[in-house]
Amino acid sequence: MGQITLIATAAMGLESIVADEVRALGYDCQVDNGKVTFVADERAICRTNLWLRTADRVKVKVGEFRATTFEELFEQTKALPWAQFLPMDAQFPVVGKSVKSKLFSVSDCQAIVKKAIVEHLKQHYGVSWFEETGAQFRIEVALHKDIATLTIDTSGAGLHKRGYRIKQGEAPLKETLAAALVQLTNWNPDRPFVDPFCGSGTITIEAALIGQNIAPGFNRDFVSEQWSWIPSRFWDEAREEAEDLARYDQPLHIVGFDIDHRMVDIAKTNAQEAGLADLITFKQMQVKDFRTKDEYGVIVGNPPYSERLGEKEEVEQLYREMGKTFAALDTWSIYILTSHRHFEQLYGKQATKRRKLFNGFIETQYYQFWGPRPPHSYEKLSH
Repeated sequence: MGQITLIATAAMGLESIVADEVRALGYDCQVDNGKVTFVADERAICRTNLWLRTADRVKVKVGEFRATTFEELFEQTKALPWAQFLPMDAQFPVVGKSVKSKLFSVSDCQAIVKKAIVEHLKQHYGVSWFEETGAQFRIEVALHKDIATLTIDTSGAGLHKRGYRIKQGEAPLKETLAAALVQLTNWNPDRPFVDPFCGSGTITIEAALIGQNIAPGFNRDFVSEQWSWIPSRFWDEAREEAEDLARYDQPLHIVGFDIDHRMVDIAKTNAQEAGLADLITFKQMQVKDFRTKDEYGVIVGNPPYSERLGEKEEVEQLYREMGKTFAALDTWSIYILTSHRHFEQLYGKQATKRRKLFNGFIETQYYQFWGPRPPHSYEKLSH
C-alpha cells in the first residue's frame, strides 16, 4: 500500500494533546480544529489505534476537494482511488455531515457519494452488483465551507471504548477526556494520585494505564483488523510492541473515593475488568474528610457542576469545602474540571492556569493549582 494519509480526530481543546501522542509514536503531524493529520504506512493504523489515549478515532483520508454542486461531488468522489482500499465484497456504509456549505442536505450527499463509489468499483472490478458481505469500511463525507473530505474509519467503536467500563454512573466522563486530564498534570508514577469524585473510576483507571505505560487499546478489537490490505502480522507486531513497552512492575499509589458507595463498587468492578484492581484503592468518603501525610501528590477531580436545578447551593457548598480541605495540602498540585463560572471564588483561590475543555457538549474550565516541584531528594514511593 505504501504511504497513506491518516487523520486522528479529537474533541475540541484536545488537538494539541493528540498531536503530542502522534509525535511520540514517531509521526510528523499537522494540527487543525478537531483533527491531527499525518502520513504513514499501514503499521501506523495498528499502532495509533492501540496507543492514542485522547483521540476519538483514526481515519484514512481518501481525498479532499471543493464541491458546490452535486455533480462536482459525484465526479470528484468517483475519481478517487477507492479500489485501493475497498475489496470487491466490502461493506461500505456512508455517513455524512455538512457545516457552512452549499451542499447542506446530508442524506443527498451520502447517496451521491455511495453512487459515485459504486460506479468507480464497477469499472475497476468489472461487475455490476456488490453483495457487501465482507469487512466493513465505514465512509464519511464531511463538508465544511464547501470543502468535501472523504475518509474511511479504521477504529470501529470510538477509541474511548477501551473495553473495561462494564458499568457507569449518570454522567460518565469519556475515557479519552479522562486520559487528557491526567496528561495535562505534572503527575508521574512516583507521586501519589487521588480522584476525590471517582464515580465509575475512569480517571484513576486512565492514570494507572498511563503510569504503567499500558496501551489503552490493549483490551479491544478494531474494525480494520478485518481488512485484507493490512497484514495480520502488523497487528501482531503492534500488540507485541505494546506488551514490551508496558511497565507492569511500576508501583503506583492511586486512590479514588466517592460519597456514593454504589459508585465505589462500580469503580472496583471496572478496575478489575481493566486488570488494575491491585493498583487502585477505592473507598467511600466525603471530600471534607480527606486527610493525608503524603507529599507532592496530584489531585484530579471532576466534581458535580450544578447543571440541574436545585443542585446549585449543594454544589457551591461542596466547592467551599474542597477549598478548605485542599488548603492543607501545601505540596500537592490540584486540578479540577467544572463548568461553574465562579469556581475560583467559591474555592477561595485563583488557579495558576485555566484551560477550556468540552465535557461532551458542556463547556468547562480545567482549573490548575500548581504545587511546588518535588525536591531531588524526594524518594520514590514504595507501595
